[in-house]
Amino acid sequence: MFDHKQYIASLPRRPGVYRMFGADQELLYVGKARSLKDRVGSYFVAGNVQPKVQALVRQITAIEVTVTNSETEALLLEYNLIKAHKPRFNIVLRDDKSYPYIHLDTAHEFPRLVFYRGSRSAAGRYFGPFPNAGALRDTLNQLQKLFRIRNCRDSFFANRSRPCLQHQIGRCSAPCVGLISREDYAEDIAAAVKVLDGHSDEVNAQLQARMAEAGSRLQFERAAQVRDQLAALKRIQAQQVVTAEAERDVDVFALVEEGGEYALGVMLIRGGRNLGTSSYFPRAVLAEAGDALTSFIMQYYADSELPAEVLTDRRLEDAAALAGALSGRAARAVQVRQPVRGMGVRWVELTRDNALQGLRMRFTQRAGMEEMLADLARALDMPEPPARMECFDISHSGGEGTVASCVVFGPEGPLKNEYRRFNIAGITPGDDYGALRQALERRYRRVGEGEVPAPDLLLIDGGVGQIGQVHGVLEGLGFGDLELVGVAKGPDRRPGQERLFVFGSPTAVILEARSPALRLVQRIRDEAHRFAITGHRKRRARRYQESVLEVVPGLGPAKRRELLRHFGGLPEIMRAGIADLTQVKGIGAALARSLYDHLHPGS
Repeated sequence: MFDHKQYIASLPRRPGVYRMFGADQELLYVGKARSLKDRVGSYFVAGNVQPKVQALVRQITAIEVTVTNSETEALLLEYNLIKAHKPRFNIVLRDDKSYPYIHLDTAHEFPRLVFYRGSRSAAGRYFGPFPNAGALRDTLNQLQKLFRIRNCRDSFFANRSRPCLQHQIGRCSAPCVGLISREDYAEDIAAAVKVLDGHSDEVNAQLQARMAEAGSRLQFERAAQVRDQLAALKRIQAQQVVTAEAERDVDVFALVEEGGEYALGVMLIRGGRNLGTSSYFPRAVLAEAGDALTSFIMQYYADSELPAEVLTDRRLEDAAALAGALSGRAARAVQVRQPVRGMGVRWVELTRDNALQGLRMRFTQRAGMEEMLADLARALDMPEPPARMECFDISHSGGEGTVASCVVFGPEGPLKNEYRRFNIAGITPGDDYGALRQALERRYRRVGEGEVPAPDLLLIDGGVGQIGQVHGVLEGLGFGDLELVGVAKGPDRRPGQERLFVFGSPTAVILEARSPALRLVQRIRDEAHRFAITGHRKRRARRYQESVLEVVPGLGPAKRRELLRHFGGLPEIMRAGIADLTQVKGIGAALARSLYDHLHPGS
């Protein structure tokens, strides 16, 4: 039994990091402290009755500490330990995607602004990060409408002979066919960059000067275009909460609690422009609110670009240490503070409001899921609602490009990072039973090896025949007792007529047309169908491109890949002339002629 009194008595009143261990040396929690003796001791005082703290204390079998020279050093060590071990009582920022940016390829003669996610190693300028893809796409959409910047791929741009639809609807100035000069296009790009940098007032002045100049030269059509740009820009500015004082880069953080659960809100401000908010829902908030927020901020900036200023909705005791750690990471000064007046207070309030709204929406969605799960458990006579469900579906076109999908749902809805697709091979074309057997065998072999948890309920898009085939595979892998249900369409194949075939039951379960259980089954089945058909279409498109090119004599795999890489896809290759084809590495004049003749028979 762990003797906490004796251990705490030996601790120093110095900054450091403590690690709490449970049975089998499982790391339960990592924390930092200004005074190790006082902080660790606070967990064991009689007045500390927080349920999560009590749950942790009951499991502690050992504590280890590391003394550090400063609070900043302790903060960095805590971050490294949480990142490496992901203790279950700590807040762990779980996000499998990097933040999106807008990328400008400055090397191109007529560059474009594009959605970009990943390491920022390519040449050019990056603007962001944006809190989510929706906020970025809205910004791109506004800029493309405002400045008519091209959005096509470089390979498409290089092979145009006439303007595309984007030009016809006023979304592109058609630099591909010379309808705008390089200098004028560069002016539009420069204006868009200024807007992204938060210097919209400069753009206003430039557009006004450009409009006046065009009018003085009697270029009335050009003047009208600039006038429309100016009006559109002012409409965009009117939608933003911006003041001259607020034109800076700021990230705003807020931690809210309701009903025993927490949400962390993040709002990004760039050049005074509100780029939107995002919310995170930690599964464990054991530390005090300030410590939890500090830990989250450290993890958040592991991959995100640091602004000049970080605002929080509460005063952090270790704000100086946090600012020191972030400044060291950014190699420049980063300020961390709680605003008390001005625009900063409004930003913090807005971030808190959005985080609280996100948490309440989460409660609403969970309540709806709980109702649907409970109703489904009653309909299927299960002892308790399923905590994890999987659903499989098959998609192909006449037996070609067969893909099986597996979608996973939990108590809060779809677990999209656990979705899987299976490219099916080695079966008779159109053999759905064979495709199901192959997909289930591949999936549940991994389940049996402990790589993936087993579901409480397995749904198959199909009837008695499908679940009979699936059960044979499951039984062979040791999962014969798994709750297995086939979802069959009704006689008219209309939604609401679904019948559920439970393996081992002689009769079908017919749910009421508007029952919560049926809504859940339809949602899971439709998601499995969507995921399967999306995968099938991608596979079929790749196969079509490859098969058309495979019949060309002398065009091997390496040259086919080079063609597709150079042009961007089969449609662009089809539009290319012989001279264009010879520009591809490894494609000579004779092979280009042969390829062109195969793609354009009778021409």
